[in-house]
Amino acid sequence: MAAGDSFYIATPIFYVNDVPHIGHAYTEVAADVLARWHRQSGDDTWLLTGTDEHGQKILRTAVANDTTPQEWADKLVNESWLPLLETINIANDDFIRTTDERHESAVRIFLQKLYDDGFIYSGEYEGYYCVGCEEYKQLDDLMESAVGDYAGQLVCKIHTRPVEVLKEKNYFFRMSDFQQRLLDLYESQRDFIQPDSVRNEIIQFVKSGLQDLSISRSSFDWGIKVPWDDDHVVYVWFEALLNYITAIGYGTDDENFARRWPANQLVGKDIARFHAVIWPAMLMAANLDVPRRVFGHGWLLVGGEKMSKSKLTGIAPSQITDTFGVDAFRYYFLSAINFGQDGSFSWEDLAARYQSELANGFGNLASRVIAMVNRYFDGAVPSPASYTEADLAIRDVVLAATRNADAAMERFAIHEAIASIWTIVDELNGYITIQEPWALSKDAAQRERLGTVLYTAAEGLRALAVLLSPFIPESTEKLWGALGATEALGALVNQSIPEAGNWGQLPPASRVSTIDALFPRIESPEPSIA
Repeated sequence: MAAGDSFYIATPIFYVNDVPHIGHAYTEVAADVLARWHRQSGDDTWLLTGTDEHGQKILRTAVANDTTPQEWADKLVNESWLPLLETINIANDDFIRTTDERHESAVRIFLQKLYDDGFIYSGEYEGYYCVGCEEYKQLDDLMESAVGDYAGQLVCKIHTRPVEVLKEKNYFFRMSDFQQRLLDLYESQRDFIQPDSVRNEIIQFVKSGLQDLSISRSSFDWGIKVPWDDDHVVYVWFEALLNYITAIGYGTDDENFARRWPANQLVGKDIARFHAVIWPAMLMAANLDVPRRVFGHGWLLVGGEKMSKSKLTGIAPSQITDTFGVDAFRYYFLSAINFGQDGSFSWEDLAARYQSELANGFGNLASRVIAMVNRYFDGAVPSPASYTEADLAIRDVVLAATRNADAAMERFAIHEAIASIWTIVDELNGYITIQEPWALSKDAAQRERLGTVLYTAAEGLRALAVLLSPFIPESTEKLWGALGATEALGALVNQSIPEAGNWGQLPPASRVSTIDALFPRIESPEPSIA
């Protein structure tokens, strides 16, 4: 992207039927890192997240907890979902709830337009309905359970719980009208759906034939009323998808809507079909641009299964952050998993990577360099003398890492971006080992050489702080301050990421301070899973 372009990224909005687990946090952190990267690249950035609060699942959960759906939603949002953003340090620009009046009123505007334009009609529908998915299911989405309480019953392949057979008069969206337009979109805009595994699955689904979509329910009333028929509420998925435009002014603020839309949609692969089929068809019907892209990332697996509260494999983010810290949480999930693929979580892998990559690799590098500037130059960053090939090699690594990481982030290849940046960590550690500044300090004739080595190391840390700040903002902020860079160069968040690879930005004579271990040693990493 060219600096100054609009970059609007949205997470899915999450159901408030239960508390968040690390699968939800994984999506939030990925979106936050992408938003921070683009903000520091000079783009007009907007990060939206929020909660989905209507539908039969929420109604049943509220009744089971002896409360109203609105009271249940308010409780979960205030006690669990908003605190999650603080727990994992999300710098979102907006938080939308589908019970917000701004959302409900804009949904009615959108729905009325589609009705007036002939894209909605009344009919009767009978089918298998999964309350967990809030979706009518086709037979190939179901399987016969062979074990347990549901043996012999048809169950949803995702939730492994029985589906319900529903028959009711509904309103329908003429989604079948958009089958060819969707296929043309996928062909002409080949990066519209990513990664390729999700794209291929979506294309095959659409090619198999699209049916019209039931978009209302009359058997319960927890939802947004259909504007022309108070006996019906809007199907939860149909109105929930609209949050991406209702939050930025659809129907109320044309200027802001034009500024922000279209969005980059970050979703779990299990809901990619909604976002890459139903959602663009809805937008086409309303004569609006489709999203810029829909990226369906993989699942977090625990013991080989998808993260799930119902199966007691859900891990609260605080169980990790309380032990390892927020930055380690953010770094681990985005570096250990190829973004777009499934990834397995284990406490052992987290602890091992924390120790080898964060504590020994990056944290120890920062501590050593700052300690040596304090010890050998009384806390003033030395001036470099003539550079050797070894010094220039570090400069080249920093420049290449910056360019490669930026290119990877454009593709949403977050893991590749981290790997590119980490080449600076590895090269600097090797550079210090070979150059032996502690040995140079013992020879007065090597004073200039010592200064060049430590300037090279400090300037490498300066670039690392900028490039890693979207991923590990707390630790890089500490490093930035310890380098004396705040006084010399300004706030870390104001540093340009595309220019981070330009050598020589840290002024000689900048005053470093002491720095505590960025990633302290951890004794007992694995808490119990509740």
